Amino acid sequence: MAAWPAAIGKRLGQRTRAVAVRESCLVVEVEDELWRRNLWGLREQILRNLAELLEDNAPKKLEFRIGIPRRPPQREEPSRFSLASPRVWDEADGIADPALRRVYIQSRRKARAS
Repeated sequence: MAAWPAAIGKRLGQRTRAVAVRESCLVVEVEDELWRRNLWGLREQILRNLAELLEDNAPKKLEFRIGIPRRPPQREEPSRFSLASPRVWDEADGIADPALRRVYIQSRRKARAS
């Protein structure tokens, strides 16, 4: 499994992940059906690359599966309010003029009530 990124290159290595080896079959997760079909067409070349890297320990078959989409790490948004006043941010807070903010909040309440 560790040889997978070296066998397929950086670009494909970012879109796929080797997850298991069963008997002589390497199981690889891919993003979607399109990636699965495209890599299936390249399987012979990928197997040759793995054989060059791993020699006798190389897998004889490849299985491509659609994996669970992985979200990249998310940054936490800094809070606009201090911990002393735990208040949920409202889009009306972005309106600087207090009179216009009140008008906006009132019209939003009326719209939600109907």
